[in-house]
Amino acid sequence: MTHTNEARAPLPILVALAASSLTASLGISVASVLLPTLTRRFDVTVSEAQWVVLAYLMAVTVTIVSVGRLGDLFGHRRVMIAGLIVFMAASVLCATAPNLSLLILGRALQGVGGAILIALTMSIARDLVPSRQLGKAMGLLGTTSATGTALGPSLGGLVLAWSDWRTAFWLLAGVAGLTLVLAVLAIRRDGLPARASFLSLDLPGTALLIVALGAYSLVTSGGATGVPVSQAVLVVVALAATACFVMVEARVSTPLVPMAALMDRKTGAGVAMNILVGTVMMATLVVGPFFLTFSLGLGDAVVGIVLSVGPVVAAFSGVPSGWLTDRFGARRVMLAGLVQTMFGLLCLAFLPRQFGVDGYIAALIVLTPAFQMFLAANNTAVMSGASKEQRGRLSGLLGLSRNLGLMTGASAMSTLFVAVMGTGDAAEAPVADVSRAFSMTFSAAAALALIALCLALWSHSGRPRAAADPA
Repeated sequence: MTHTNEARAPLPILVALAASSLTASLGISVASVLLPTLTRRFDVTVSEAQWVVLAYLMAVTVTIVSVGRLGDLFGHRRVMIAGLIVFMAASVLCATAPNLSLLILGRALQGVGGAILIALTMSIARDLVPSRQLGKAMGLLGTTSATGTALGPSLGGLVLAWSDWRTAFWLLAGVAGLTLVLAVLAIRRDGLPARASFLSLDLPGTALLIVALGAYSLVTSGGATGVPVSQAVLVVVALAATACFVMVEARVSTPLVPMAALMDRKTGAGVAMNILVGTVMMATLVVGPFFLTFSLGLGDAVVGIVLSVGPVVAAFSGVPSGWLTDRFGARRVMLAGLVQTMFGLLCLAFLPRQFGVDGYIAALIVLTPAFQMFLAANNTAVMSGASKEQRGRLSGLLGLSRNLGLMTGASAMSTLFVAVMGTGDAAEAPVADVSRAFSMTFSAAAALALIALCLALWSHSGRPRAAADPA
């Protein structure tokens, strides 16, 4: 039998997986604080400098399913180690880049490595962590991801205070190197699947998915990237490539995305719910600062402190969420998390208007653990029912769906906020209009959470799956 039948997961494996998750999340967040410095250092516009962040996010988005498939074909451990080597080498390229173009290339390669870390940590956890502790492992990965997201900007700021921007990428290379050592020592070798070869890759499907996701990523950037292509053209490209992708996947013998798995009620609903919850999560990051600044009148430093409450609470609630999943079952915790998410979003919509910053912080304290409960339970429910041949792909799909939700939220929620406010310049809008737009946006977010709850009830309306609900 496999290690999943052992009574307890080896601590070194959990540490290695947590370090991998932390590395990927640091790669996302640490560069954001460097942008003003990069605009001055390379004498470029803000739109051009934004590609330092966008290149990483887009690379993760367009490759995460493909690298999950590579893990299924060639072994999750092998591909994980290759991803850490790519991440480390790309970090060195970023640290030594003489111009912005090479820095952006390095960030894109970093994103490929990050996609491997995001996709394969869950599949390796499913392989090596006992079933009764799978929820706790998923919660731990959520905790380290949130910790990396919260730590990145602060770490980048400290680096800029005593050194230059290049040190931040040398630091990422060091973190990846340490994680590589942990992974090599802790994660047991996996056998090469039978008939594994690059001929087994779905190359047409991979190309079409990259085109579709790349176009969608540019659409959700809101035209701030400086790409000389209209939004309408990008939408058409994304829709056409998606339609072609679905037709190709229905015909190939080894599809990149197994359509039969997506047609499964629990798996398909899990992916859809991940998109909805990711959309809602991003609303707190893209809309919240406008309300705090232009309605409550807070300064930049105080806004940063208030926004950090969410990641801090997430870091402390991830492991307890996983424990609850193991103790009470994925279905119960998922439903409880979505109900609490709706309640937390309604609190965020109305409490800050009555109680100011105290109401905002209280709402975040209610809302953030609900996100963690949902993520731990949903990831556990999907991965616990995955066959060994599909774990990498399904893990990649979970990561992709969350990224799609975050990108959609960044675009759609900010668009809704601006539409209700009546102007794109919150500084010129009346305080009452900013407050009303904020409440309407998060009321709409609560409606999305309600849709996710309905999906959860529908997907689990049959007989509960024992592997997903061990309790």
